[in-house]
Amino acid sequence: MGAEAVVDTLTGFVEDLRGRGITVGPSNLIDAGQAMTVLDLLDRESLREGLAATLLSDHNHRDTFDLCFELWFPLGNEARRAAFEVPRDADGEVDVEALREMVADTLADPEATADGRFDQMVAAVVAEMGRYDSARGESYSVYQAMSQVSPQTLIARIAAAMAGGQASDGDRPGTDPLNRRAARGATERFREAVTTETQRRMAEIRGRDAVSAYAVPKLPENIDFFAANAQDMIKMRRTIDPIARLLAAKLEFRRRRNRHAAVDVRATLRASMSTGGVPIDLRRRKPRPGKPELIIICDVSGSVAGFSQFTLQLVYALRQQFSNVRVFAFVDTVDEVTDFFAHGNDDTQFGARMSEMLSTARISTRDGHSDYGHMLKGFARTYLDSLTHRSALLILGDARNNFRPAHADSLAKIRDRVRNAYWLNPERRQAWDSGDSSASVYAAEVDMFECRNADQLGRVIADLLPV
Repeated sequence: MGAEAVVDTLTGFVEDLRGRGITVGPSNLIDAGQAMTVLDLLDRESLREGLAATLLSDHNHRDTFDLCFELWFPLGNEARRAAFEVPRDADGEVDVEALREMVADTLADPEATADGRFDQMVAAVVAEMGRYDSARGESYSVYQAMSQVSPQTLIARIAAAMAGGQASDGDRPGTDPLNRRAARGATERFREAVTTETQRRMAEIRGRDAVSAYAVPKLPENIDFFAANAQDMIKMRRTIDPIARLLAAKLEFRRRRNRHAAVDVRATLRASMSTGGVPIDLRRRKPRPGKPELIIICDVSGSVAGFSQFTLQLVYALRQQFSNVRVFAFVDTVDEVTDFFAHGNDDTQFGARMSEMLSTARISTRDGHSDYGHMLKGFARTYLDSLTHRSALLILGDARNNFRPAHADSLAKIRDRVRNAYWLNPERRQAWDSGDSSASVYAAEVDMFECRNADQLGRVIADLLPV
C-alpha cells in the first residue's frame, strides 16, 4: 500500500468514525498520521492500539472503533489464507471431527496468536464451514460456521488440551474449573474472530458500506432503549458516570450564574439619585437560596423498565444537585419506592434494589398492564399534598395506557402543585398516539420530550432540570 493509499484509508476511517458520532478533531487526525509513520503497518495490533490512542477520547466507544478498524484495515488475504491444512476424508470432504480437534489444539496453544496460526485457522473455518450460496451469490454465515464447529464441544476439548490430557484432583481430563473458564474465554474469542472474518469476507463481496450498516454497533449513548438487549444495557450504563459529570458541571455553572438575581428596579432607581438619576450602581433582588426537590414517577413495566432504571441511575448520580430526590414507581398502581434507592448507585447494587422493588413494592394491584390513568388518579389522591412549589416533577414512561381512561385532569392537578413538570418518553415521536398511546392527551397538560437513547436523555435533562 502506497503513501497516498494509506492517507486515503486513514481519512476515510476517520470520516466513518465521525459519521457514527465519535468526535475526532483535526489534531487527533494529525497525531494518528504521525503515529502511522513510526508504527509497523503489518503489525495490526500495534496499529490498532496506536490509532485508538490518538483518535479515541472515550473508552466506551472502543467496540465501535474496533469493528470499523477491521473493515478499513483488514488482514491481508495472504496472511489470512496462508496454509492451514484443513483435514479431509478420502472423498475430499472436510473431516469435521478432525477439524474440531485442530481448532481446540490451536485455541489451547498460547503461542498460536503470536505466530499467526490463530488468524489462519479462523480464516480456514469461515471459508470451509461458513460459506453458502444465497440468492445474491456467495455468502458467509457466522451461525453456520459456529454450529458446525460446535462451541460446547470445543470448550470440553480445549480444557482437555490445556490439561494435557491429565486429570486434576482425580477428575476426568478437562474438568478443572480454571481450565474450563479459560476454555470458555478462548471459545468466545474464537466466536468474535469468526464474526470479524465473516464481516471482512462479506465486505469484499458486498462492499464496506453495506456490511458496516449492520455489522458495526451504535455507540452506547445512541442505542435505543426499546431496542437494547442485556449486553447493550450494560454498555449503556457505563455512560452514566460521564454523562452525570457533564450534567453536574452544567448545572453548577447555571447555579453560579443564577446567584446574580434579577435587577431590583426600585432599589436601583433609589440608588441612582446620588448620580443624577443615572443607574450606574445596579441593585439586585436577593437570590432564592436552596436547591429544588426532584420528584420522579416512573413506569417499571415491560421494556420501559430498562429506560426507567437507566434514568433513575443517572438522576441518583446527580442527587447532590437537589435538596431531596423522591421516587414513585408504578405498573397500574403507584407507590413510593425512595427507600429502595437511598443508598448505592453502582450497577450491581442498583440492579439488586430494582429487583427487590419490583417484587415487594405495591405497584401492580390489578392485571399487571400499564394503567397511567389509574396511577395518576391514585397519585393525586394519595400524594398531592406532599408536592410544593419547590418541587420539580419528571414522569418517565411511554404513555401507552392499554385503551383505559387517561384521567388527564389528575395530571393537571399534579402539574399545578409543582414548580416544573416534564414527561420523558422513550418512544419515537412518530409512534406517539399510535395504538394505545395517550401521548397527546398527556402532552396537552405537561411538556413531553422524546428520550430514545442516553444521548437524547442527557441533553433533555441538561436543559430541563431546575437549579
